[in-house]
Amino acid sequence: QVQLVESGGGLVQAGGSLRLSCVASGRTFSRYPMGWFRQAPGKEREFVAGISQNGYIIVYTDSVKGRFTISRDNAKNTVYLQMNILKPEDTAVYYCAATITIGVSKKLDEYAYWGQGTQVTVSS
Repeated sequence: QVQLVESGGGLVQAGGSLRLSCVASGRTFSRYPMGWFRQAPGKEREFVAGISQNGYIIVYTDSVKGRFTISRDNAKNTVYLQMNILKPEDTAVYYCAATITIGVSKKLDEYAYWGQGTQVTVSS
């Protein structure tokens, strides 16, 4: 069992930056590939970025490539999402999640553990 708690969301102007953090409970954090997802009002939850257990494999959705960076610190049981050059269309609730698959997954239903989410609002 893994419990995840996100933080770092907030209100920012377009072009600004935010850094999201997700802290996991338990001693098995390093076993799990991790992902960040987001859900905008009226839309389905979508994959944003994923990182393998050792951080060597990283995947992004096309709309955030070059602007967002996912990373992890297994010693701190934490995964991060650095978001730069934010756009109004990045406005959403952002969730971190842990998957029980072997590698990084973009599929929402392959993630077994979820945080409660943190709101990111980008004003134009």
